[in-house]
Amino acid sequence: MVYENRVVTPIEEKSKKTSGNLFDLKDVDMSILETIAYDYPKRKIKVEMTTNEFTCVCPFSGLPDFALITIEYVPRTKLVEMKSLKYYLYSFRNVKGYNEHVVNKIIEDLTKVLKPYEINVVAEFTVRGGIKNKVSAQYKAK
Repeated sequence: MVYENRVVTPIEEKSKKTSGNLFDLKDVDMSILETIAYDYPKRKIKVEMTTNEFTCVCPFSGLPDFALITIEYVPRTKLVEMKSLKYYLYSFRNVKGYNEHVVNKIIEDLTKVLKPYEINVVAEFTVRGGIKNKVSAQYKAK
């Protein structure tokens, strides 16, 4: 097999902590999120990252929720390292959380780690029972 000698990294191991069982939002480990220095703090840029591979579990029905997640932020001194963001979002896979709570958890964790000028998180969940749910949260530093 091609991956016989593959070593699982510590960050990947943390992200898989919630595999196989159902967990609560409090079990998502924000220490998965790593940052890198933003070398141009005087220049306000907008960073946008999108994934359509986000999943979590509806605590009411136990069915999976799928979403297109868009994270847009204006960095102050830190950027989120993208591989760590991927594993952080992956860690929601077996986590029970209402769509609105999931979006709030994501924005709160990213705000704590990045301390950005502003950040927006938008989750467009797929249609369930004929209803599409789009949830967004914003933070703007004072």
